[in-house]
Amino acid sequence: MSRFFKPNIDHRGRIARGVIGSICLICGIITVDFVLWAGLILVVAGLFAIYEAIQGWCLARACGIRTKM
Repeated sequence: MSRFFKPNIDHRGRIARGVIGSICLICGIITVDFVLWAGLILVVAGLFAIYEAIQGWCLARACGIRTKM
């Protein structure tokens, strides 16, 4: 199981996930005022992407899916 959580993205991937996570988080905070369930989904997705950026880990790559970055 520890191999699954091993860092698997480089600096560019970490920046990309951080930007995507920030955008999702901001959009989720704005959207939660209008549609609660959509806003919560965006907030959770944004927080998870920021977690991936901090850890240097990508869920898709850990599952064996090839990503371009």
